[in-house]
Amino acid sequence: MKPSRDHITHCKGCRAPICWALTTANGRRQPVDAEPTGEGNLAVTQGADGLLYVRSLTKAHPEPRPSEWRAMPHHATCPSPPPRRSGAPTPRAVQGVRPVPWQR
Repeated sequence: MKPSRDHITHCKGCRAPICWALTTANGRRQPVDAEPTGEGNLAVTQGADGLLYVRSLTKAHPEPRPSEWRAMPHHATCPSPPPRRSGAPTPRAVQGVRPVPWQR
């Protein structure tokens, strides 16, 4: 099974066809290659709401279900991936100094 043309877009870095899917674990968006592949480690399915959902294939569930297809995460195959973001918050700019010290 392949994704419909409505779900296919292109990577900004390499212009390869990709699909955006929501992860079943936490609902975050993840880019996956639009072309199904036999060596993929993700299972992608289209939900009743029309959105694509993706889950990892694990030892407990190593094969996709009949309604799913195998795909690769696009970050693993992209020749020009975006820079990784760190989990550290960005430092805030200092606006000014408190005019008086805290009083109890």
